[in-house]
Amino acid sequence: MSALMLTQEDRLFCFSVKGNVKMLRLGLTVTSMTFFIISQAPEPYIVITGFEVTIVFFFIILYTLRLDRVIDCIFWPLLDIINSLVTAIFMIIVSVLALTLENTFTVFGGVFGLLTAVCCIADGALMYRKLLFNPSGPYQTTSDKIL
Repeated sequence: MSALMLTQEDRLFCFSVKGNVKMLRLGLTVTSMTFFIISQAPEPYIVITGFEVTIVFFFIILYTLRLDRVIDCIFWPLLDIINSLVTAIFMIIVSVLALTLENTFTVFGGVFGLLTAVCCIADGALMYRKLLFNPSGPYQTTSDKIL
């Protein structure tokens, strides 16, 4: 039986750094939402974290099944960066508001929300770095420039 050698492109998304950060982000968001549900926090806290869980789960499924390569009419890395930044802003706002409440589980939800915001910033930075070092499309620079 021959050993299967995976190239950089064939490596599974779940075992990459981006995949691990996205799954950590999903876990932290689910934990934050669970604490908000248990503490019966205001509905916007639960709704914002619920939407974020759905969107992150969508991106994980998208990248795991490699649908980003099949559906090429959308520039997925840019959409992922925008999602990460918007989510970081919303989670910071929700978490700071949750930390001002006196319910213990709501405060735990706020702490996990701040950790989610940190993971969102890290995820956006990883995607931005991928775009800088591996550009695709018509604006790709070539090594043989005419002087």
